[in-house]
Amino acid sequence: MRTTSRSAADYLETKDGAKVCYEEHGVGQPILLVHGWMCSSRFWQKNIPELAHEFRVVTIDLRGHGNSSKGLTGHSVAQYGRDVRQLIEHLRLQDAVLVGWSLGGPVVLSYCQQYAEDSRLKALGLVDATPFPFSPAQWNSHTLRNYNYDGMHAMFADYSSDPRKFAARFTARMFKEKLSNAEMDWVVAELLKTPTWIAEAVYSDYAMSDFTDVLRSIKVPVVVFGANSDIFPHGIAMGKAIAGQAPHATFIPFDDAGHMLFYEQPQKFNAALAAFIKAL
Repeated sequence: MRTTSRSAADYLETKDGAKVCYEEHGVGQPILLVHGWMCSSRFWQKNIPELAHEFRVVTIDLRGHGNSSKGLTGHSVAQYGRDVRQLIEHLRLQDAVLVGWSLGGPVVLSYCQQYAEDSRLKALGLVDATPFPFSPAQWNSHTLRNYNYDGMHAMFADYSSDPRKFAARFTARMFKEKLSNAEMDWVVAELLKTPTWIAEAVYSDYAMSDFTDVLRSIKVPVVVFGANSDIFPHGIAMGKAIAGQAPHATFIPFDDAGHMLFYEQPQKFNAALAAFIKAL
């Protein structure tokens, strides 16, 4: 039961000098939420208040994203995983539940790959994520499926030519329902905080990195969330297949939301995540 309140924003200086912003809310068993590509901790705004009633909720702005520093180095999934590790050590988190959405999913899986025997980790959450965007496997619902290098380069050319227009289209693709103008404005503004060179550097590494085998090696319980959207047209089927590859996984489909399922259906997501954690 929560006895005191905690709410703070700060930054961690990593071993290679990046300044990584993070926030803490509430006390109790820790949940560390890792956002998606070009996004930030602000995307969890409909989840933090409710979850913080029962848990210590930690959010991170991955290096180059949100309010974190915009250095030229370290923009790989593996380095992002090491940044998460350093934050967990810095905050002395124990029995942590590490939850990654979209790009954050492979960051979480990379963490597991690099720190397989980590006693600090209690469970994992994968939210509408693929372990290998380039995978030719039938379960993969990413648009770059089957080593689509041409598609990746075309996307980068489109993005570089007009980042704001690209961000607006990308935002619309994430949602099942049409956003209000105010919602569109804040999402696009947040995406544009990530410089194009950083976004393209980490996305290319993300697309070409295969964490599929990591799924089979995970020793802790895993909860997988999936939805269908223009980002992952067959995201529910993909999520079910991903959960089937992890030894101790539970799959929760979201028929009534898109890629940002935790934002469109926050009550359902918050309740499902809380129930999963309490059952551990």
